[in-house]
Amino acid sequence: MEHLVFTLVTFVFFTALVGIISGKIVKNSDDQKTAKGYFLAGNGLGGFFIAGSMLLTNLSAENLVGLSGQSYAANMSGMAWEATAVIATIIMAFVFLPMYLRKGYTTLPEFMEERYGVGVRRMVSILFLIGYLVIGIPVCLYAGAIAFEQIFDFATVFGISEGMALTILIVLVGIIGALYAVLGGMRAVAVSDTINGILLVLGSVLVVVFGFIAVGKLSGGGFIVGVKDVITYEPAKLNAIGGKNDPVPFACIFTGMLLANLFYWGTNQVLIQRALGAKNLKEGQKGVLLSGFLKMMVPLLLVIPGVIAARLVPGLTSKDFAYPSLVARSLPWPVVGLFCAALFGSIISTYNSFLNAASTVFMIDIYKPIFNPNLSEEATVKLAKKIGWGFAAFAIIFTPFLDVLSTGLYDFGRSFTGFYNIPIITMVLVGMFSKKGSKLGAICATIFHIAFYACYKFIFPHIDTPFTNAVSGINYMYIYAISFVIMLVIIFVCSKIAPNTKVFDKSASRNDGYDMTAWKHKNAFAIWLVSFLVYEYFIFSPAGIATENKNVVRIAIVTAIFVIETIVLIVKEMNKRKKTA
Repeated sequence: MEHLVFTLVTFVFFTALVGIISGKIVKNSDDQKTAKGYFLAGNGLGGFFIAGSMLLTNLSAENLVGLSGQSYAANMSGMAWEATAVIATIIMAFVFLPMYLRKGYTTLPEFMEERYGVGVRRMVSILFLIGYLVIGIPVCLYAGAIAFEQIFDFATVFGISEGMALTILIVLVGIIGALYAVLGGMRAVAVSDTINGILLVLGSVLVVVFGFIAVGKLSGGGFIVGVKDVITYEPAKLNAIGGKNDPVPFACIFTGMLLANLFYWGTNQVLIQRALGAKNLKEGQKGVLLSGFLKMMVPLLLVIPGVIAARLVPGLTSKDFAYPSLVARSLPWPVVGLFCAALFGSIISTYNSFLNAASTVFMIDIYKPIFNPNLSEEATVKLAKKIGWGFAAFAIIFTPFLDVLSTGLYDFGRSFTGFYNIPIITMVLVGMFSKKGSKLGAICATIFHIAFYACYKFIFPHIDTPFTNAVSGINYMYIYAISFVIMLVIIFVCSKIAPNTKVFDKSASRNDGYDMTAWKHKNAFAIWLVSFLVYEYFIFSPAGIATENKNVVRIAIVTAIFVIETIVLIVKEMNKRKKTA
């Protein structure tokens, strides 16, 4: 009991410390007085805060619990969600972000109206809201509740059922998270995200280190023995090249996953709202690309623990218990409070990011243009806070119903996001790179996708025919790609029937006075990121360490090539900097 009390005290201390530091940083800002200030931090975010906030928004308890669960049950193929996101961040930094900032958008639906018309803007806004309130926020809260219950075992401590313990945790996290998002606005969210991100990285590193130590103790050794044990005991689990029956088949990376990552990092209001708050294009690109680098470090922090847990705590009743069980089993109790504060920060970050994005979309794209176009800036902020509380209440009430899930949280979240992510990224890509896409095409394609995906998820699995059985057996990420192609055909066919009448010039600026000077190191950094991605996949493959017969010479040669390339790029950029100084 004294260990539990100490852990709770340190947890509360570190959590309060983050709140106090964040409050001091943002207290003198004018963010509570204007819509730009509240929703976009007054366009005052630097690259460091953008990267920290984007990363922690993405590193939710869903990822902590879900990714480690996938590697616990299968292998490291699930790391593709994290590592390959770097391609999407590069496209965001080079293509999407310059256009967004040049136009001065606050939300993605504003782009939809300028490109397709007001009807498409409303449709996309509704898709975002449904996705955030029914999928995004509930999955985040439920995953967080599972993690805390597994670590602290409140059900046993207080003599209540596990379901009751989860419900209480959901309510507490929901209320505390809403305080951050509703009262603070985007700047408070970004600052607290960055501080919590530092704590989370530190805590995650400690989980990996102490996890290896715990495995090493099984053989009478320590950290090094534990690393060797995990690498040699079941090397197939270290394989990131997924087969057709793995969580992420390798071919999915180049089809549906690419589209899903492009949506998430290039069009999802929850993520891009940070970049839209950049003080200039340089800081925006720097923040987005830095977040891409940090994403490639995630497999080491979130996927490897699942492999460690498979060695340390085999036979768990649910793969979603792998990460919290590893924490409870391996971390020394004085450190658990720090880790729980970091975990709580990640939960709060994702949760308040969804809330902030939902209230932004509702106010900017639905309420204000439809019901009160002349609403003052200050009144907009006040109403947005009330809406945020309403959304939080809805999510808290809805979340406990996720207890009926039979699949893992990560699979559930990613697969059900497919109802709206593919239509949105399809409309954005067509809107940016083709003049032919029309309002009718966008609406018809979206209706088709939702109907097709609903059949795939809910109807075809219950109909026993060769066609439905074949479709039901296809991985949902391949379904993303198939639907994407069909949607393109629908958009262009409908555009023949009702041609596009909107004139959209993506190079025209609506954001006068905004500094659009690009980051001068972006090209070299992007090249290095792609090289790092290739190297990471090489290491976690049968050509690297995911085999019983490891070719040490080959690993050393490839590593040397990557290191030399890194040094060459650094020297080249340093010389460029000297010439321009």
